Amino acid sequence: MLPTLRQLQYLKLLVEHGGFGKAAEAAHVTQPTLSAGIQELEKILGAPVVDRARSGLILTAVGEASLAKARIILNEAEELVQAARSSGQPLTGRFRLGVIPTVAPFLLPKALPLLKARFPQLRLYLREDLTQRLIAALKAGALDAALIALPFDMTGLDCAHVADDEILAALPAGHRLAGQAWTRPSELEDEDLILLEDGHCLRDHALAACGLRPPRTGEASASFAATSLPTLVQMVGSGLGVTFLPAMAVEAGVTDGTAIEIRSLQADHPTREIVVAWRSGSIRGAEGRLLAESLREA
Repeated sequence: MLPTLRQLQYLKLLVEHGGFGKAAEAAHVTQPTLSAGIQELEKILGAPVVDRARSGLILTAVGEASLAKARIILNEAEELVQAARSSGQPLTGRFRLGVIPTVAPFLLPKALPLLKARFPQLRLYLREDLTQRLIAALKAGALDAALIALPFDMTGLDCAHVADDEILAALPAGHRLAGQAWTRPSELEDEDLILLEDGHCLRDHALAACGLRPPRTGEASASFAATSLPTLVQMVGSGLGVTFLPAMAVEAGVTDGTAIEIRSLQADHPTREIVVAWRSGSIRGAEGRLLAESLREA
């Protein structure tokens, strides 16, 4: 015998709500019905999935493993239903899209009105987060697609191109390099280089595109980092150092009203590639490609 989707849903709700009573309410069944479903699941698996302690429910090792698989299976089942309902009418109903912070505030304001006009039945749920966490959620089935920047490890994923985003040098007004039309990356090696915190892919993209090493621990600039592009802009505008900014952010006005000079980099392909990514083999891959096409227009 195999577990049913309903039994897996009972397990998921039990963990989310921390008790049989609240889980039964969420499942719209009686508590004895939910308890019987969990007991049947344990019988099929041949091991208990929860310990019923006085302090509350505690997942067993089997329960932890079962819950992880249950989430994937339930997400796949939901995806199947969504795809079937939208067959012939792509991008209708729920679509869960992850977006990295260095893209979301600059592309989405232009893209969302276009998507709403083109796909009026689309219910777009957005999650902004760092690339690694979005990819983990994507592979776990918690997202249908993610708008990220390459290069990045795309094992198990497919993607569609949206845009090439140039990486630019940002200098304080009056900086010795601000008078040049171009900035060579080698000229920035001796500058106080301020970057986004570890985990932001733009940090790695900028350094790789320019062939620069990250500031070493102990260097003056190593203790300075920003959690967002607006903060990074303020730090550079205050004269604390130099940095790199994506062209889409500059075009969106992130440096407007600041004492910052923007210069192109004299380097081979100083760009990052913006893509829509989805799980390889996902039945929503065609919608991912259609979404990328619409985002390209925005």
